[in-house]
Amino acid sequence: MLDLSLKNYVDWRVAQVMPVRSGFGYRVFLKYPDGSEKIQQKSGFKTEKEANKAREKTIAELYNGTFVVYAKVNVADFMMFWLETDLKKRTDSYETYYNYCGIVRNHIIPILGKKKMMDVTRGDVQKLFNTKADYSRSVAELVKTIMNVSFRYAVTNKVIRVSPVDGIGLPKAEKPQQKSGFRTRRIDTQKTLTMEQIQILLEKSKDTPIHMQVMFNVLMGLRRSEINGVKYSDVDYINRTLKVERQLGRVHNTAKENFAPKTFTKQEVGLKTKSSCREIPIPDYVFEAILKERQVYEKNRNRRKGTFQDLDYICCSTFGRARSKGFHCRYYKQLLAENGLPDIRWHDLRSTYCTLLLKEAFNPKAVSKLMGHAKEIITMDVYADNRGIIADGVPEIEDYMKEVLPNPEETEKLKKELLEIVVDVTEFLPHAG
Repeated sequence: MLDLSLKNYVDWRVAQVMPVRSGFGYRVFLKYPDGSEKIQQKSGFKTEKEANKAREKTIAELYNGTFVVYAKVNVADFMMFWLETDLKKRTDSYETYYNYCGIVRNHIIPILGKKKMMDVTRGDVQKLFNTKADYSRSVAELVKTIMNVSFRYAVTNKVIRVSPVDGIGLPKAEKPQQKSGFRTRRIDTQKTLTMEQIQILLEKSKDTPIHMQVMFNVLMGLRRSEINGVKYSDVDYINRTLKVERQLGRVHNTAKENFAPKTFTKQEVGLKTKSSCREIPIPDYVFEAILKERQVYEKNRNRRKGTFQDLDYICCSTFGRARSKGFHCRYYKQLLAENGLPDIRWHDLRSTYCTLLLKEAFNPKAVSKLMGHAKEIITMDVYADNRGIIADGVPEIEDYMKEVLPNPEETEKLKKELLEIVVDVTEFLPHAG
């Protein structure tokens, strides 16, 4: 691991220029609080005049505190150091840390990793941003955030003099539509299901352990980690609503050995954002399934009194244990393949839920609340036939709230509409009752 502990020198001196190998050079002596002294050799100058000019520049940098102590550090080593030493300690979310690690390893290091930090130019940064914007706008935005924060950290730790990232922006996105200011994005309709396909998925999933998970996803729009964290105590049986207030995952900055076996990634942690905490209506079809699942839960608890873990999770094993984040994968892909359904991701079921609501002309603000989005707007892309509307995961506009909620009366209307939104599947599921 890279060591940046040498940045805090307390005194310095610079030796005179002298012949070094086939040219000229000089030495920089850095003194530290413990009395130790570190030496840096500056060489490779062809003439004594050139070396003296560089020496004067070094002295000026030492005076004003911009002298680079770690001139030979490459981007790959520094980025991994930053992730472990700075980001990991500052963020409370393991998911954020994990996602940032993925962006660094897969998108920044392959392009800039071998370069010395000192050699990264503004042109290099702009090229990186342009390349990633062509690949994915959301990835590019993450790359920009990570580069900004990490390179400022590099300046503080005397790895570089100034950040080449400052002032560099992403290339302009698609031209916004007039008046509304929405940015649009074409999304493949094959990544969502039709109502008839949802019917097939729901019916066929009854014979698998993921039936409840499928319903929570496609009929209520919950994220997979939220689904595993839902408890029976979160259900308001009178008003038929569900409080989403936790997810299962890893507790950040902890070690596996500190937890019971097979529970490290199944800890109750906070949701993705504050907006993710929400209360949403439960469709009748799902509510009936919850009641039936509760009967199974009670039966398992009674017959396995010595081994059953009464943790109150709706989606759990027959021993009451929480499901892992990837438990659904094998059953889900098999369901799609065996029933001729589009080979879409699990998260695309959440997009399907959002699509169904928007196609029914529900208030986009209300839909955004149901989805637990961090910002106040979901932009929409309307297809050529004007029937397919997709709205999850596309660019959001923060000030849209003012357009949707111009006054308190609208706010009350929104609350009422929010609690009335359910996906009615009864006509497609004649045997559901």
